[in-house]
Amino acid sequence: MDKPIMAKATAVWLVDNTTISFKQIADFCGLHELEVQGIADGDVAAGVKGFDPVANNQLTQEEIDKAEADPLHKLKLKFNAAAVGEEKRRGPRYTPLSKRQDRPNSILWLVKFHPELTDGQIAKLVGTTKPTIQSIRERTHWNISNMQPIDPVALGLCKQSELDAAVQKAAAKKAAEGAAMTDDERRKLLSTEQSLEMETEPRMPSSIAGLETFSLSGNDDDEKEAPLPDADSFFNLPGGDDDEDE
Repeated sequence: MDKPIMAKATAVWLVDNTTISFKQIADFCGLHELEVQGIADGDVAAGVKGFDPVANNQLTQEEIDKAEADPLHKLKLKFNAAAVGEEKRRGPRYTPLSKRQDRPNSILWLVKFHPELTDGQIAKLVGTTKPTIQSIRERTHWNISNMQPIDPVALGLCKQSELDAAVQKAAAKKAAEGAAMTDDERRKLLSTEQSLEMETEPRMPSSIAGLETFSLSGNDDDEKEAPLPDADSFFNLPGGDDDEDE
């Protein structure tokens, strides 16, 4: 948290109660310098009541004095130990009241189609609690008989990019643990060493050249070339000579 709360109201107070330059106020409050000038001219933030950063533990008087004495000095927020880690607070996502009745259906969808997701990931995606997820996993939820699996993205409970990121993270974790596949899936795959030791699969010939040299019977001794018959032998048919009959 590097900007004061109620930045515009803080800028109004600094303009009215200090001689700090517009540039310094703009940098401190996260505003544009012309916007701060508009506040001083009364064109911007009209009717906004100034918010005292000193009284609200956001700025020290010493810091203000340094900024007034040196136009190049940049104001710094007062360190507040109670605010450390405030931005990193994590918890269940807020779900609007109109969509809360759809959360069990979305949880059922996630449990059914993405069993690799942990309860914590599902809770973060749709804003629910781990006991609720567990009851749906075990089908002990009080309304399980009336529930239908519905995509949480379609319900607007999470974004598609968030769901994809969670699924990829869960898959990567299971892969690192060696549990990315079921036993049946593992049986279908071979290791590299096993695949290299396997015999080469027979292949169909790419052409029929040379196939005519093989005997259909499989015995080379039976395959001999028969002599071509003489053409005259076809005319010397049995039955005698036509001249003798005459």
